[in-house]
Amino acid sequence: MKKDIEIPVAKDVQIAVILEWNDEFLSKDWNVYLINNSKDTIEMAIVVSKGFDGDVKTSTMRHGIGAMEPKSYRKVELLQEDVLALNNEFFVTFFKENKLFEKRFLFPKHTITEESLAPIPILNQEGILSNN
Repeated sequence: MKKDIEIPVAKDVQIAVILEWNDEFLSKDWNVYLINNSKDTIEMAIVVSKGFDGDVKTSTMRHGIGAMEPKSYRKVELLQEDVLALNNEFFVTFFKENKLFEKRFLFPKHTITEESLAPIPILNQEGILSNN
């Protein structure tokens, strides 16, 4: 029965976008990070990302992150400047406590800007944390 199906809620996992200096290209780049802010290890983490706005769509990117220790973070991908004008969606799935969790994060178009930067304690940097 439908009432017997338990859908666990993914908590303490977030996506952050950080503006970082790139020594190799001597430029500031937007990088996406997955944050495990929980007290448990997450396993087999996968991040699927895409940008979209009406008929305009980017390629769908899939990133196998693997296991992440508690209170840790991992870089997922670089965001090109031209996709900042699109809605950027990140769909995260992982296992914890032998259950499958999933969560969708959305950065609406034009919200990833230098004016939106705020401190992100776990990374000790300024960035934009997902609101979802």
